[in-house]
Amino acid sequence: MKPGIAKTSRGLILRLLRRAPQTVNDLALALGVTDNAVREHLARLERDGFVRQAGRRPSLRKPESIYDITPAAERLFPKSYAPALETLLAVLESRWDEQQLDAGLREAGRRLAAPHLESMKGLSAEQRVKRTLEIIEDFGGLAELGRRDGQAFVIGFGCPFSEIVNRRPKLCLIVQAMVGELLGREVREQCQRSERPKCCFLVE
Repeated sequence: MKPGIAKTSRGLILRLLRRAPQTVNDLALALGVTDNAVREHLARLERDGFVRQAGRRPSLRKPESIYDITPAAERLFPKSYAPALETLLAVLESRWDEQQLDAGLREAGRRLAAPHLESMKGLSAEQRVKRTLEIIEDFGGLAELGRRDGQAFVIGFGCPFSEIVNRRPKLCLIVQAMVGELLGREVREQCQRSERPKCCFLVE
């Protein structure tokens, strides 16, 4: 979990709810605090979009609300995507020649774009660019459309594969194919690989 919340009471509540949906009384007992303290934390977590009510449970007095975490809260917890992806790419590199590997990575990019193409229909060029930038952000990047010397670029301020792309630069082919498919244009990768990698794609 992100350091800013990990050791707080709210962080502990999210950890407990990640194990199983629970009531206020369940959480208060587990944390050794009052019901009111738990309700205060839950109210803030619910307001932030990290917790939601997931039903009610009968009790001696009146039914108790059951709380669960949301997909947004799940994203606060560390994931092992980077080492898993790097290992998978290493396996593919050992089994495929370079041409096969490049084709496979481009196909992966097109498949990532595919679920979004229906929503692109009927959009203006400007709207399509805006939606593409939003999708890049959903994948963990951050980008904008820029122009230089009469050419258009998708310029990134981060990279969705930043943890491993310097060791596995061919991963840029996935994003290149995805961006090209989303824009409906050919794009050429000109990414910056450094201590803090940044995406850059020239729109042909």
